[in-house]
Amino acid sequence: MPSMVAPKNALSFGAGWLLYANLGTSLPSYTVAGSVFTDAWPVGWNLLGVTREGHDFSVELDSEEVEAAEYLEAIANVTTGRTVGMEFEMMQIHATNMRRVFNGGTLTTSGSGATLRTTYKLPALGQEIRCMIGWESSDSTERIVAQQAFQVGSISISRRKGADNAGLPVNFKFEPDANGDPYLYDTAGTIRG
Repeated sequence: MPSMVAPKNALSFGAGWLLYANLGTSLPSYTVAGSVFTDAWPVGWNLLGVTREGHDFSVELDSEEVEAAEYLEAIANVTTGRTVGMEFEMMQIHATNMRRVFNGGTLTTSGSGATLRTTYKLPALGQEIRCMIGWESSDSTERIVAQQAFQVGSISISRRKGADNAGLPVNFKFEPDANGDPYLYDTAGTIRG
């Protein structure tokens, strides 16, 4: 048997950047030069800021086994569902992020500068909104875009002493867009292709 060398050139490091946009915001143009994405995210995409430990992107398949009396093993597996999403804990607590994690609501501001006051009010039941979630890798060779996402996680803000700062844990589930796609995964350069 000839000697083989396992490839090790498509490793991915770092948390990258998470972005949030209102539903219907323009997608990036996906310009690639030098094997990286070189375009800026369009107006309307906002960095979500720092997270406690990065994020977890997941695609979970639900399936059922088809069994036959003549076989010990299942003779087929049938896909019955799929859940796609992203979980992370935002460390910046402010009214805009509260609106994001509760799928909408209203922000009312009065005053300015040192007298600025902002009040956040939860959305009425059934008035929640969807959003768009984006991610770009630290080396600008990978991107994920969910064109329709909904935050389904429970929000529990723990306030503790010392450096154990509070955060906003979120669990965004990705819903199919107008084309039926829950997300787009794009890469730049031949190593990622």
